[in-house]
Amino acid sequence: MGARRTLAAGAVLGLLGVMAGAFGAHALRGAVSERDLEIWQTGAHYQQLHAVVLVAVAVMARSGHRRALAVASLLLTAGVLVFSGTLYAMVLGGPRVLGAITPLGGLCLMGGWAALLVHALTMARGDDVPPTSG
Repeated sequence: MGARRTLAAGAVLGLLGVMAGAFGAHALRGAVSERDLEIWQTGAHYQQLHAVVLVAVAVMARSGHRRALAVASLLLTAGVLVFSGTLYAMVLGGPRVLGAITPLGGLCLMGGWAALLVHALTMARGDDVPPTSG
């Protein structure tokens, strides 16, 4: 995924994450069990956290296309959609069997972080030094 799409994904997921958090805090409180509310908040927390990471990946990708960053972008986006999405669906009455799919989202999130590590380890020396203006 390119820098522009990664930034857009981070922005959309961040916006929806804030909305999900507010929905959980206001509309779901009292309507679902405390355990389900915790599950909802876990989904919103992970969504917001990884939305910020996607924005950071987009900023890093602007310095040049890096395969590891593209992989990180795809895995982080898929991870949020699957991890948080299945948690939200279960709280809203979806089948509890979705809980068996949730860890796949977690694996995608871990894969995204691993891809960021690969990027960090394979950066050319000096990539972290800001260019001088001239």
